[in-house]
Amino acid sequence: MNKSSIAKAITVLTFAFVGWAICGAIMGIGRAVTSLENTLDIHAIGAPIVFGTLSLIYFKRFNYTTPLRTAIAFLAFVVFMDVFLIALFVEKSFAMFASILGTWIPFTLIFLSAYLTGLYLEKAGKQTAVGIPSSTKG
Repeated sequence: MNKSSIAKAITVLTFAFVGWAICGAIMGIGRAVTSLENTLDIHAIGAPIVFGTLSLIYFKRFNYTTPLRTAIAFLAFVVFMDVFLIALFVEKSFAMFASILGTWIPFTLIFLSAYLTGLYLEKAGKQTAVGIPSSTKG
């Protein structure tokens, strides 16, 4: 791996880290101010918004990876951190993975938001590239 490839990988992982940290803040603050059920609902809504927004920024500014690779990298980072940091060291339990709303729905939505954002921007870029004015994009 050359320096350029390493820098590109660090960029993708930095975006994944920021998303994971914001989702962690949603969980931490939510648990402090409201019920766990409300916090999980807010997290399930917030996670795709957070990762969709970060994907939008990433694809517009950097776009080093395909939508699929980016979505996989974001999800893999989040799963890795949740397993090896949150479950093992913070919660000292893997019970969080039994919660569909708390874990599996956000994981799915993180993947989909990154992937679909990338696909949308990729399609929009191709439309612009072939001479279709941006005002006609849907």
